[in-house]
Amino acid sequence: MTDNYTQKPVSSQPGMPGEWMPMPQVQSSPNCPPGLEYLAQIDQLLVHQQIEILEVLTGIEMQNKYQIKNSLGQQIYFAYEESGCMHRICCGPHRGFVLHITDNSQQEVMRVVRNFKCCAGCCWCADCAECGFEIQVEAPPGNIVGYAKQRQYFWKPELDVQNAEKDTILKIRGPCCLFCTMEDIDYKVMTPDLKTEVGLITKQWGGCFRECITKADNFSITFPQDLDVKAKATLLATNILIEFMIYEQQKNNNNS
Repeated sequence: MTDNYTQKPVSSQPGMPGEWMPMPQVQSSPNCPPGLEYLAQIDQLLVHQQIEILEVLTGIEMQNKYQIKNSLGQQIYFAYEESGCMHRICCGPHRGFVLHITDNSQQEVMRVVRNFKCCAGCCWCADCAECGFEIQVEAPPGNIVGYAKQRQYFWKPELDVQNAEKDTILKIRGPCCLFCTMEDIDYKVMTPDLKTEVGLITKQWGGCFRECITKADNFSITFPQDLDVKAKATLLATNILIEFMIYEQQKNNNNS
């Protein structure tokens, strides 16, 4: 089953003009799609999910929103989810969605698509086409630049980061302990042969109140500054997949 969505305009985005990263003076090219020039100059992203007060008060699943910042705290992008209300209520973190990622001029520069799969989520059979969570990354919308896919695992979460041709360019390896800790949790970004660690996706500990009361999570992503911008964009989308696949699922279980 596939959900089709059309972009809806964002009425406003958080952050005053001075809080946004200045537009880099870099020309777009086939290796740097328009809108991804920001990523060419950085080696870290901070992903802050916004707390939805109505969701906290009612427990009703709302559409997710994220502020995406550089290491200085300047906002680079704003991301907002588009999904069906019944899908959010009935399917929770398993829902299909489109994530629209916009720059400081509210121009959509990236789109992340996850189609609904009724059997997805089981880590033991994730290598089966219909059983693994997968996202498609477009930059600009309509131009596929990469994919991220859940892989089969038993103890440690594993994901593949792929290019537009679905060749694996990076692998993600998580830790054994995902929840029974009050500290940051690291997911190693590895080369395809698993011999070299090149970065980290870190789930940041938000404190007891935030972790217990809300589903809003904070992450950081580090990578080599000279990494291809398309790979950086796909790592950002992989972070969102991890957030849905593991942490929204866990908090949904705790609240059920």
